Amino acid sequence: MRADLYPLLDAIQSPADLRQLERAQLPALATELRAFLVDSVSRTGGHLSSNLGTVELAIALHYVFNTPEDRLVWDVGHQSYAHKILTGRREDMARLRMKDGISGFPRRAESPYDTFGVGHSSTSISAALGMALAAKQKGETRKAVAIIGDGAMSAGMAFEALNNAGVADADMLVILNDNEMSISPPVGALNNILTRLMSGKTFNAARKVGRHMLGVAPPLLELARRAEEHVKGMITPGALFEEFGFHYYGPIDGHDLSALVPTLDNIKKLKGAQFLHILTRKGQGYPQAEENPILYHGVGKFDAETGITASVTAHAKRTCTQVFGDWLCDMAAADERLIGITPAMREGSGMVRFAEQFPDRYYDVGIAEQHAVTFAAGLAAEGLKPVVAIYSTFLQRAYDQLIHDVALQNLPVVFAIDRGGLVGADGATHHGAFDLSFLNCVPNMVIMAPADAAECRQMLSTAFTLDCPTAVRYPRGTSGNSGNGAILADHLEPLPVGKGVLLREGKEVALLAVGSMVAPALAAAETLNASVANLRFIKPLDVELVLQLAKSHALIVTLEENALIGGAGSEVARLLTEHGINTPLLQLGLPDRFIDHGEQGELLAELGLDAQGIVESVLKTRKNHSPTKNSGTP
Repeated sequence: MRADLYPLLDAIQSPADLRQLERAQLPALATELRAFLVDSVSRTGGHLSSNLGTVELAIALHYVFNTPEDRLVWDVGHQSYAHKILTGRREDMARLRMKDGISGFPRRAESPYDTFGVGHSSTSISAALGMALAAKQKGETRKAVAIIGDGAMSAGMAFEALNNAGVADADMLVILNDNEMSISPPVGALNNILTRLMSGKTFNAARKVGRHMLGVAPPLLELARRAEEHVKGMITPGALFEEFGFHYYGPIDGHDLSALVPTLDNIKKLKGAQFLHILTRKGQGYPQAEENPILYHGVGKFDAETGITASVTAHAKRTCTQVFGDWLCDMAAADERLIGITPAMREGSGMVRFAEQFPDRYYDVGIAEQHAVTFAAGLAAEGLKPVVAIYSTFLQRAYDQLIHDVALQNLPVVFAIDRGGLVGADGATHHGAFDLSFLNCVPNMVIMAPADAAECRQMLSTAFTLDCPTAVRYPRGTSGNSGNGAILADHLEPLPVGKGVLLREGKEVALLAVGSMVAPALAAAETLNASVANLRFIKPLDVELVLQLAKSHALIVTLEENALIGGAGSEVARLLTEHGINTPLLQLGLPDRFIDHGEQGELLAELGLDAQGIVESVLKTRKNHSPTKNSGTP
């Protein structure tokens, strides 16, 4: 990557350098930064569309505000690459989302400019409000800015924060980055001018004086307030945010630095809660991403000149996500009670075809995981059969609803849990490390984990037949054995509930594997001459199979791509204790720490959860001749 291609960008090592530029130079910097992003992300993979859409915003924020003294909080954070580049991490972009490289999201340990760790949506306003009020408590003068997208703004947590912030007497700014035009259309140059005027000192001073003068006559004040609302309603869509107690400005073109910079400069001087609405375009400046922003949302490596080709996106092996999408359509055709629900993850969860074929039975509830689960409970209470397609890491956000609204009432909701286990480059915020543990302790739940694509289809069918809450937990992509090309049956026959299967008979050592760990367990068994059982069901466990293996082997080993605490291994240990069996037990799984980003294979190897690591752990345990419990690689 030649430095002379980016003369302005090359001179910026921090926002202090950026603030030395003339305002007239900023559009040229934006062009360089956008070109660098395309070139860089095409080499590493990562989030592209969203980052191309926030180039000018990142430049304007660091140009106007005194970062890191002023706090910027990027909601979700997958749109923060330009922010990272402008804050001294340009060279680090070469190892973006790789093991020991920088994260794809803001991370406090990575830079003082990353003021808050993010990864899940709709947290920015709450965090920025906390920072603003902390500054007030400590007598410090600084600004706190939350940058949130229109999708994230739809979540309940964002509105809870708005409701609090509007009456909290905090100096903060919320920027709504509207890249889907879901709230309002752009209204052109006139609106930019109006917004700049409305954010200036003259307008705000006049508003304060007017309110003071009219305060002596309450009826007149109410009349004036209503008149102001009606007038503003004709030129802005901000009545809702004004009702929350914010001063609303916008919408303005988020790619027009000549409007964005002076507007931010005006707002920075104001006291209280401010709200700026900007309009941006995902994929801005890269035609392929502009045409298909969803395809370019999260990308692997690709040729920046030609863009993503079919050969890059095609998978030779079927993933459990694809299997789920096909099963959903087949089961919907067979049973009209099926309702499909997703919290804004239609493409990622494999529901595109279902949404097209069964539009009246498909519900995308937006980024609202809590609502998705209770909504499903309401459907189930009326005799329908809802299937909630949700990522493991996002199900965490709806845990109370899962317990209180679904499990407590024993309602037949099927949870199709994608991204169970390690997901790779997205790292700690997206690893599905805890679902088996937090589901295991919930009464009435049935929990399954498939070893391959064919078993995934069978388990989904099993879940659908049960009259209780069920979870089918499967990994991302083709990790483990999930994409092994297994032949899928056309039928929708269920499996016997609570029954595992013995896949290999060996001697001395019995490997009890869960889901994605079946494949490495079988590979390790060849070296160890071990027995291998696919547990299939984590709850209820196959008691007969576990006890049989414990009585006939010298060492039991449990394998799971889940936190060891509270997982399948813990349940096996409890079962052995209850039956007074003293067979040594080795538990292998995810250690009691957050796992960083990196390729799935190398992370599993580092944690000793590949075939070689399993062999080494078993041999070490047998050599020590003592019943040990392995808490994972520290």
